[in-house]
Amino acid sequence: MTPKLDTVWVYLATSPLLWLTATLLAYQIAFAIYTRARFNPLANPVAIAVALIVLVLTSTGTSYKTYFDGAQFVHFLLGPVTVALAIPLYQQIAKLKRDWFALLVGAIVGSAAAIATAMAVAKWLGASTATILSIAPKSVTMSIAMGVAEKIGGLPSLTAVLVMVTGVLGAVMARGILNLMKITDASTCGFALGVTAHGIGTARAFQVSEQMGAFAGLAMGLSGLLTALFLPLALKLLGII
Repeated sequence: MTPKLDTVWVYLATSPLLWLTATLLAYQIAFAIYTRARFNPLANPVAIAVALIVLVLTSTGTSYKTYFDGAQFVHFLLGPVTVALAIPLYQQIAKLKRDWFALLVGAIVGSAAAIATAMAVAKWLGASTATILSIAPKSVTMSIAMGVAEKIGGLPSLTAVLVMVTGVLGAVMARGILNLMKITDASTCGFALGVTAHGIGTARAFQVSEQMGAFAGLAMGLSGLLTALFLPLALKLLGII
């Protein structure tokens, strides 16, 4: 940068509005690419938006803290958006009353399987204890996963990356795997996406149908609650922490 442009950039980089605008613009570009690709899951807009933001931060030498200070309003909205998932879920109340036990068992088994397989693979590959503990809560929504990771002795920053990667991979691969297994029921597919790919999977489910999105949101909430409550206890009982 020239001296004048450098001065302007230093001023702009400290403005919260800049990074909020950059975040929204990155997603709009990513969604346009996703639309142009005819909603191909490989062109996941979250993954593309993250890559664009990383590219901008790296090329400008901007720290994540500076970026987050500006973009935290989007992070704040995650709470209200999560609560709002109750609205489409309420519209499925009849199915919930009928299948509540199966859904609860599915959340327990799915969460346990996601944790156990991730930890087992990490240990088999020779990962350190801190890495193994960081990867354990990777399938739940980021705010819960980071809190759980910190509590059990993992690295919250590493967990955040693993959660994002898990969500993107789940959104990209889940529908293909479910179709291969000839599983087409919207509630089943949505629940599977929510358990394995948390918020990103839920967003992908809503793109297919509201029913699928509703059950994905339910699964995301249940798996997050179960993981937060029982993962630390289970690891203590097993003598891992």
